[in-house]
Amino acid sequence: MNTTTEPGYVYILTNPSFREDWVKIGKSARPVDIRSKELDNTAVPLPFEIYATIKTVKFNEVEKLVHKTIDRLTDLRIRQNREFFNVPPQVALDIFKDIAQTIDDAVITEYRDNRPIQEPGNDCPPTNNKRVVKRERFRFSLVGIPIGEYITFIPTGIQVKVASDNSIEYDGRIYKLSPFVGTFMPEDKRNTSGAYQGAKYFTYKGKVLEELRREIEQDDEELEVQSEPATE
Repeated sequence: MNTTTEPGYVYILTNPSFREDWVKIGKSARPVDIRSKELDNTAVPLPFEIYATIKTVKFNEVEKLVHKTIDRLTDLRIRQNREFFNVPPQVALDIFKDIAQTIDDAVITEYRDNRPIQEPGNDCPPTNNKRVVKRERFRFSLVGIPIGEYITFIPTGIQVKVASDNSIEYDGRIYKLSPFVGTFMPEDKRNTSGAYQGAKYFTYKGKVLEELRREIEQDDEELEVQSEPATE
């Protein structure tokens, strides 16, 4: 069997015996509840608790990217050769969410008391522990912006040209939205994770791209509901 096609997990673990801003971020090819129990040994006084996971076939690459993103912030590893980081778990989760936007099969699950959190208003048990349903990657055609149009980078007012359905051109170079934001975001406006969802930082004709996308998705959902056959 080719294990590279099998999904695995990148996890955030906390521990009641640690400081509140200490987390363990690692990976496992098996369910994380099994891995967290394996880590429950005499080296730590209390069991680990699962805070969140990403499930994806690219779990090896995602773990490295999460570690690299945190390392870029500052020297936040408690020990350089270990998977323990001096960051609040919510910051680590924000990094998970930003990275998940760039991976087609990524599913994030958040936990409370070592149990997956159910969606608000959903009384049914979570299916496959899914907390976040992965959306399609942003493309300009999703919001009706043709190639050649200009969009505005909110933090600085820079105008960039739409070069393809998923890239922009600025100063003779081609960028994807999120890397552009990470490169040109002013120092005083950077977030703690260093990762960005590109569509939140550009406007087209005065509207934020992410808002345009949400409006279209809502319209599509309403049409879907209207087209459903009535049931007795």
